[in-house]
Amino acid sequence: MKLIIQIVFLLLVIVYIQGTSFAQTTQVKYLSGIGVDHPVEWDFFCTAGRNSGKWTKIEVPSCWEQQGFGKYDYGHAKDSVRGKEQGLYKYEFSVPADWSKKQVDIVFQGSMTDTEVKINGKSAGSIHQGAFYEFRYNISKLLKYGQSNLLEVRVSKQSANESVNKAERHGDYWIFGGIFRPVYLEAMPINHIERVAIDAKADGTFAADVFLAGTVKSGELRAQVLTLDNKAVGKSFSVPVEKGASKVTLQSTIENIKSWNPEDPNLYNVKFELVSNGQPVHATAARFGFRTIEVRQRDGIYVNGVKVKFKGVNRHTFRAEYGRASSKALSIEDVELIKSMNMNAVRMSHYPPDSHFLDVCDSLGLFVLDELTGWHATYDDVVGPKLVKEMVTRDVNHPSIVLWDNGNEGGHNPNFDAYFKEYDIQKRVVIYPWMEHNGIATQHYRPYDYGAGTFWNGRLITMPTEFLHGMYDGGHGAGLYDYWEYIWNKPKAAGGFLWDLFDQGILRTDKDGELYDTDGNHGADGIVGPNLEKEASYYAIKEIWSPVKLEEREITSGWDKKLGVENRYIYTNLKECQFSFKLEKLHLPNHKVIQMVEVGTIPAPDLAPGEKGQLQIPVPANWADFDVMEITATDCFGKELYSWNYPLITASAMADRLMNQAEKTEKLQLTDAGDYLLVQGADVQFTINKKNGFLQQVRNEKGIIPFTNGPDISAGLTAFKGLETKIVGKDSITITCHFQTENADSSRMKEFIWTFYPNGWAKLHLYYFPPEYDKDFDYMGVNFSYPEELVNGVEWLGNGPYRVWKNRTQGVEFGVHQKDYNNTITGVSPLVYPEFKGYHANLYWARIQSKEQSFTVAISTDDVFLRLYTPADPEQYDKRVSPVFPKGDISFMQAIPPIGTKCNDPWNMGPSGLKNKFFDYGPFDDWRIRSQQMTLYFNFSSNQ
Repeated sequence: MKLIIQIVFLLLVIVYIQGTSFAQTTQVKYLSGIGVDHPVEWDFFCTAGRNSGKWTKIEVPSCWEQQGFGKYDYGHAKDSVRGKEQGLYKYEFSVPADWSKKQVDIVFQGSMTDTEVKINGKSAGSIHQGAFYEFRYNISKLLKYGQSNLLEVRVSKQSANESVNKAERHGDYWIFGGIFRPVYLEAMPINHIERVAIDAKADGTFAADVFLAGTVKSGELRAQVLTLDNKAVGKSFSVPVEKGASKVTLQSTIENIKSWNPEDPNLYNVKFELVSNGQPVHATAARFGFRTIEVRQRDGIYVNGVKVKFKGVNRHTFRAEYGRASSKALSIEDVELIKSMNMNAVRMSHYPPDSHFLDVCDSLGLFVLDELTGWHATYDDVVGPKLVKEMVTRDVNHPSIVLWDNGNEGGHNPNFDAYFKEYDIQKRVVIYPWMEHNGIATQHYRPYDYGAGTFWNGRLITMPTEFLHGMYDGGHGAGLYDYWEYIWNKPKAAGGFLWDLFDQGILRTDKDGELYDTDGNHGADGIVGPNLEKEASYYAIKEIWSPVKLEEREITSGWDKKLGVENRYIYTNLKECQFSFKLEKLHLPNHKVIQMVEVGTIPAPDLAPGEKGQLQIPVPANWADFDVMEITATDCFGKELYSWNYPLITASAMADRLMNQAEKTEKLQLTDAGDYLLVQGADVQFTINKKNGFLQQVRNEKGIIPFTNGPDISAGLTAFKGLETKIVGKDSITITCHFQTENADSSRMKEFIWTFYPNGWAKLHLYYFPPEYDKDFDYMGVNFSYPEELVNGVEWLGNGPYRVWKNRTQGVEFGVHQKDYNNTITGVSPLVYPEFKGYHANLYWARIQSKEQSFTVAISTDDVFLRLYTPADPEQYDKRVSPVFPKGDISFMQAIPPIGTKCNDPWNMGPSGLKNKFFDYGPFDDWRIRSQQMTLYFNFSSNQ
């Protein structure tokens, strides 16, 4: 009897396994390409605009403007000039004969905007309204099985529903037309699993609402959680299905799971199988992650029981070549770009993205705010609920999604909140970006330390869904350090989202020679360009948001080979990271690159999130013989978090090295030439104007070097009194230039001294005051003239290669940099980065590379900025993102201005955005002690 029971049991197991193996799954047939990188051509007719009035071909998916059709429109365009063309599509396809016994749906993942679909001349259903949402029609009764079928689609760029136009097409972004996401067929059994909604918590509890379609007979629904490589996790579980049921709920607890978070994005599959009368009917699978989201009022946002701070960015689906059309490869590129800046979050602005983008956020690890469209206006109560359902039911299972956005900046419809709750089994909180809602304050572009008893200083959880608007070169990295340290130390601050990731520079197909159109200043807001060109803010953000924070310190002779470190991860111990060092000896200007390098690994400290400790750096005994030390941190996946550079040599020591390597000569002569003094040293003759002490001309054996008209103080009054000369044998000649010094309100330039040496070098030491003391001023330094048209580039030792502002000094590294001349305006085509013009920090020496004769300038004063010319302003700009520059061409500065954003002046963005101040102890002290000082060295020799 026992043997019979075992045999029966074995047979039942075999039947179950065989049934499972033969369960019908959903079959998919793409009619379009699977992405913009692998399109399929359809027949196409455009009703107006370019290439209209004739049948031709178009790639699907695509935005038709990028295929040469219709009219380009930015969302701010007046309705009277908007393109209202329609696109007519035709495509012939066949389906297998055996699909006749299945339900066949046609699925559109996104079409702009109103979309009417016909199969073999018959309507597939009501016109779909809303561009960014997945919709489908059951076309089973319209198909010819085993034969050719005709798909006809009419896409209207302008919606017949005015609320759709206002919500989607009156926004601050480019407006396109066309079938811009894939189209495919799905074939399923008549009785099938329609969709699933999963709620999987970090403690392993699992629930799923499974929606059934057709005339379902009684039976059961089985489920099995699997790893991504198809290994069972825990036991299978099931629930009975009553006849005619349209929804069943499964529940279980899965042991020994790994939860999902953006630092360790663990994912699973769950396989569902509908069984009727012991026979499998339909099987489907869904990918998910175990994680728990809590919004604890007056406290913060918690994921898996840990309070999080969002380091986020707003992201449009965009590429210059394709517009809104995308692909899985582009989604991977975007997410990797975002994570490379040490961000952990992204907001979908201002519409739900391609589903593959969310797949990548799940797998690579990003928190996501998923958004219903509604730029400054909302959908009406007819179309809106349908679109909420389409969005939430498509996206509900993505563990990356932590909050829902109900519109943007006034485009909120409170009537929709209930629909989010209805369709989301996880009951994620709904926010209103730009407003206070559900205990979260998300106001945009609020100033630093805004309000008393409100926002940062209020009782609500604070999380600006847009901040530091990055128009041109403003915002983003500028001011971020101040904001982030403020947010980091505010218990109820939950982070924020920068505006925005890309410059919206479309590659126009209707304008020959015009590369990227950002609609003036409307679309030039990105951290990167339209083809991912990295601006300076990219690197500043990467440093500021690094989860490994190293202390700022000077490395001096008494250094103990330790550096302070803080763990700013949310979930990761620093022992999971890797650390290394590199010591480097730097080459001198115009010398062959002969570098001395020493590298090594650093033990990773055991520091939990939030803890502080030290790195013990095993540098060799001769570490002080090097010029710079680089410390690199990489994460557990081998991705660089950041590399920090610590100078091991001072500016004055480097200047001494340069002077000592110059060839000696005894040729030194001073001649009075009336209005000028002529100084001859080696092969260089200097002309000094006796009326102001300025360098008037430089000549060597090869000719004139037109570096002139300085040192001209950048700001403030000057009152030149006269000069005196002194010859110190064959060693040097000095020319001391005196200015009015009787009272504090007289000349801001107090004195400067030229010193000329036999080797052809010249030294300039300056005593001067800022334009004002105890008052705000923009900049401080001295200027020279040099024709811009002669410049080829610059090689320099300092912080680079990107320029800086007073409130964006992060993201640069100390070393020798090379930059060719360009005239780039940040965010304006042509985009050549790093920009040549601007302020460059921590100058040690610079070689100005010329079409005629190059020359070298060195500094022995710490923290001097090299100013290279004045960037041009774009045609449309805001003064807040166009900082002032001094006169002249090349300047040596000890104070520079900050930069603002589209929405805030720099002074309103934190301490580093304030103008400069200088405290003067008053006239009772020696002005030489009280004044600012700077020492420059110049080498104009033809032999360098």
